[in-house]
Amino acid sequence: MKNPIGSLNPLKFISIMQERSKRFKKAASTPIPEEYPVNALAKKIHPAVQYAKISEVEVHSEDCKTFTFVPDVTKGTEQFAFFSAGQYLTVFLDIDGVKVTRAYSICSSPNLTKGTEQNGITSESKYQITVKGVKSGLVSSYILSNWKAGDRVELSAPEGHFEYVSLRDAPTVIGIAGGSGITPFLSMARAIAEGTEQFTLSLLYGSRNKDSILFKKEFDELQKLSDKIKVIHVLSDDASEVLEPGFEKGFITADLIKKYAPENEPYSVFLCGPQVMYNFAGKELEKLNLEKKYVRYELFGELHSAKAQKGYADCAGGQTSENSEISVTVSICGETRTVRGSADDTIMQILEKNGIAVPARCRSGECGWCHSYLKSGKIFIPEGMDYRRKADEKNGFIHPCCTFALSDIEIEVPPAK
Repeated sequence: MKNPIGSLNPLKFISIMQERSKRFKKAASTPIPEEYPVNALAKKIHPAVQYAKISEVEVHSEDCKTFTFVPDVTKGTEQFAFFSAGQYLTVFLDIDGVKVTRAYSICSSPNLTKGTEQNGITSESKYQITVKGVKSGLVSSYILSNWKAGDRVELSAPEGHFEYVSLRDAPTVIGIAGGSGITPFLSMARAIAEGTEQFTLSLLYGSRNKDSILFKKEFDELQKLSDKIKVIHVLSDDASEVLEPGFEKGFITADLIKKYAPENEPYSVFLCGPQVMYNFAGKELEKLNLEKKYVRYELFGELHSAKAQKGYADCAGGQTSENSEISVTVSICGETRTVRGSADDTIMQILEKNGIAVPARCRSGECGWCHSYLKSGKIFIPEGMDYRRKADEKNGFIHPCCTFALSDIEIEVPPAK
């Protein structure tokens, strides 16, 4: 085969070089911009970190508070990144030298252009999240005990896929919420009331009793502003013979969903709440035979307790996790450590409790930030929590945030950013 390089005529390259030299001499002497507009826009939309200050703390109960954030201009954040109703923020924390993250749904309006008015509502450049205490929860306990107005906080850009998309979702959404799972729906309702979202929201909100309902006043006001918002409070512990309009007794069943769903029209179902609600509602939704695209689950949130997960006892061979310890040998950028922890904790929780930072966002297995390589050992991933690609599963990659160790393991983890 003839060598193509040898057939080239070098004289042709000389003429090309001469032509380029002429163009360089004619070019303007304007300095190259330090940052192109498109890159500046990308940083605003997808910042690596957002610096915020807590401007207000609203106390709902001893174990539930809403925190309002405003941009911390002294640290360089002049405006928060825009988001879609239903997305979440990740909070970056350092608790006694342990770097941890937690994801919380945004409950404020997605309209961040300060001072603009839509449908009589004036927007503000702020984020709001609601934190409800979790039994033995490291981060929720720390936030509820320590955060106060004036404190500085580091946040991620808005993330997540629990948002309305007209090309995929039906014009009517039946929302199913429990506990603090109401927060993304509050953001959606605010967007509907302001006119930035056009779908109809019928929200079934499960609570134990009237005293445990979150944001009732806010939803009452939003229903007055838009006939596209309807909220039904479903009380599990109410013993009243007759309930006032807007209330139901019992649990959110398939029959209750059909009662408030449109007849002979497609509708989407969005769910956000505790795992026990998902387990119950999932079985009820099977009775409705909805198309898969019309059923949307928000992330479970952080997993707690291996022994509480369905199928764990079978995988663990009958051993109890609460009193057993396992060792985790972790390599990060060539540095290796071996630590010990409770088999009842996820692999990520074991590492964090030993002061090892792990990259994380959703902490529910979906986003893939903690994508790590399992070198050896047996693991258990709860049903419905395995969001790995098939190639990752085949080649031994796992998401430590939703994975429990069944034996001593070796793992390679990317550095936390």
